[in-house]
Amino acid sequence: MNKYILAAALSVFSVTSFVSTTSFAQANISPAPKQSQAIAITGATIHIGNGSVIENGTLVFDKGKIISVSAGGTAQSGSTEIKANGKHVYPGFIAPITNLGLTEFESVKATLDFNEIGNLNPHVRSLVAYNTDSKVPATLRSNGVLMAQITPQGGTIAGSSSVVQLDAWNWEDAALRTDDAIHLNWPVIPRSRFGRMAMSEEAMRERRDAALSELESFFAEAKAYSESKPAVTNPRLAAMKRVFEGSERLFITADSQKDIVAAVNFAKKHKITPVIVGGDEAHLITDFLKENNITVVVKQPHALPNSVDDDVNMPYKNGAILANAGIPIVISIDGYWQQRNLPFMAGTVAAWGLDKEKALQAITLNTAKVLGIDKTAGSLEVGKDATLFISSGDALNMTTINVENAFIQGRNISLDNLHKQLNKKFSEKYGLKTN
Repeated sequence: MNKYILAAALSVFSVTSFVSTTSFAQANISPAPKQSQAIAITGATIHIGNGSVIENGTLVFDKGKIISVSAGGTAQSGSTEIKANGKHVYPGFIAPITNLGLTEFESVKATLDFNEIGNLNPHVRSLVAYNTDSKVPATLRSNGVLMAQITPQGGTIAGSSSVVQLDAWNWEDAALRTDDAIHLNWPVIPRSRFGRMAMSEEAMRERRDAALSELESFFAEAKAYSESKPAVTNPRLAAMKRVFEGSERLFITADSQKDIVAAVNFAKKHKITPVIVGGDEAHLITDFLKENNITVVVKQPHALPNSVDDDVNMPYKNGAILANAGIPIVISIDGYWQQRNLPFMAGTVAAWGLDKEKALQAITLNTAKVLGIDKTAGSLEVGKDATLFISSGDALNMTTINVENAFIQGRNISLDNLHKQLNKKFSEKYGLKTN
């Protein structure tokens, strides 16, 4: 018996030692302190984020807010000057529709907090599960992505997203806007590029129709609930009230033109103007989208077409076609660990037909508007938060981007991350030079 107790004790000690050792080996980066004095960035090319550019500009911010943006100009007395001649200043990029901070290791179920049990979960709030100790946000900051819309997934109604800044002690500190949108996955008949589906088309249609019927009934019940004074609170129904009032957006994921039209008409019936997410075939119905004042969150351009009959380059061109037709677009990228590549998605859209500053706008001001944070973020304008970064090269080009300084609400944040630490560690081991 004693030998079993001893073996168990040694096993626990080994696991504890391993956890302790590996945890201390990880990147431990503390959030930056509040801005203590005014900072002036001089001589830079300033990309405002609304489509305009100031050459040889000066940007001054203090107490976390931008107080001056001008051509020429000099640093104010008492301010810290950052000379940025030949460099670029951008508003912080914003990553929409991401489960960042809700998952750390895709193969470990205990770290997956983005998908709840059930089909209709508008009451689920992603913000309270957001993990500020995740090692991933630091990798995003190194590419200028300084804010994100933390979004739940799964079911027909996945829950409520919130907008966070990516340098915080906890989710309360991180929150820029709580519960900005409810996310709905429009019931569809799955499409397959190759081979046969597991279910017959008739069975899939019946499943789709049942889900639509359930959705209709739920919205009708939620609408009635929001207009009454119930004696007993129903969290699921209560969560929809802000959507009906217009203080919270409704994001609907739909790709085919028929599904997009159906989703928009469904929302209109309930007096809601939705945001369409995905929109693979949105370019086929630009007049309809423009007529209904629809913003489209374009799926990542670095993707394959949905059908073997589609133009192989359509994922690259979709955003430009929509934007040039006068439809507001926001650019997104799947998942969480790839979010650092968001600016390169915008660069691809620019390469395939969209003006570069408008492509930049699709990951800054347009995104801020659709998330309801445009009064404080999304562009470099007086009175807004000093959430911005300096790059020595074009930030939409993966070969030239080099973020040298980044600020969130005026705080000079660390650009270190686990990737850089590992690169330094093993470069030193093998006698290689690092930047």
